[in-house]
Amino acid sequence: MPHPDFHHVTTWVFDLDNTLYPPHMRLFDQIEVRMTDWVMAALNVDRARADHLRSHYWETYGTTLAGLMAEHGVDPAPYLTTVHDIDFSVLSPDTTLAANIAALPGRRIVYTNACAPYAERVLEARGLAGLFDAVYGVEHAAFCPKPERAAFETVFALDGLTPASAAMFEDDARNLAAPHAMGMRTVHVAPSPHPADHIHHHTDDLGTFLARLMA
Repeated sequence: MPHPDFHHVTTWVFDLDNTLYPPHMRLFDQIEVRMTDWVMAALNVDRARADHLRSHYWETYGTTLAGLMAEHGVDPAPYLTTVHDIDFSVLSPDTTLAANIAALPGRRIVYTNACAPYAERVLEARGLAGLFDAVYGVEHAAFCPKPERAAFETVFALDGLTPASAAMFEDDARNLAAPHAMGMRTVHVAPSPHPADHIHHHTDDLGTFLARLMA
């Protein structure tokens, strides 16, 4: 049986980047470079300006893509294909994490602000393929990103999960505010804690946390 804080949980929702793999693997660094390159070419700006816009749109809109769509009418499909064309060999399988995810009772899903095809490649590289009942990307939320509550509502309605009986694991603390407000148990997965009322638990080692949760 799970830890008492999670005994009611029947659906386990995991973010992807820097959650299902540790930040030190630096996979997302590659994506940030690809994003900046894309902004440079699409908006005809220099690298410094493109890098500023990439960061600014992420902070303002939740994702760089959301800012590009809102302010420049960007078509999301070519962007998502380009920025996720990266080297996945920096990721390594984690058999312990895989076993601890597999031991969770109920449904297990991935929900990422990236696209689902990219998520599937990450899961394959981490040895986590086949462990999840569903994988949802930003396309499943009509390109509305986390942390917007509407994004969560769209994906959760599509999945049919009940937030009051679900838990969310996420590296970006701001992306846990809406799940908390919806009644979910929240777990911040990051090297350093971010104390906040909307965060119930913090861990810097997801595999170990899950093992202790089910102990």
